[in-house]
Amino acid sequence: MNPLLLSTGIIGFMAVALGAFGAHGLEDRLTSAAKGWWATATLYALVHAAAALALAVRPEPSPTLSWAGAAFLLGVLIFSGSLYAMALGAPRWFGMITPIGGLSFLTGWGLIILYGIKSA
Repeated sequence: MNPLLLSTGIIGFMAVALGAFGAHGLEDRLTSAAKGWWATATLYALVHAAAALALAVRPEPSPTLSWAGAAFLLGVLIFSGSLYAMALGAPRWFGMITPIGGLSFLTGWGLIILYGIKSA
């Protein structure tokens, strides 16, 4: 079993399902700001699930790239999760944790840069 691949599949599946739910099931219930948060959460989740998938299926394993994929998935949970929560009515101060997810995304991309430098 490949834990990164499994997690990536779950995150990608959930992002598509939550995107559809936001567009169809919550369409009349969300404010315009909440719709924006929902759309941003879904976009970032899908982009980073795809990036983590690319890292998970590499033929030669790399601890650095595995950590990058894990950072992407953690970022989805924190960044997208906090935006989804706020869209559904969590207090606005809840958004203070959103940047932690953003830092996790940046950590993942930074690890990819580091890997690229080391493998050159």
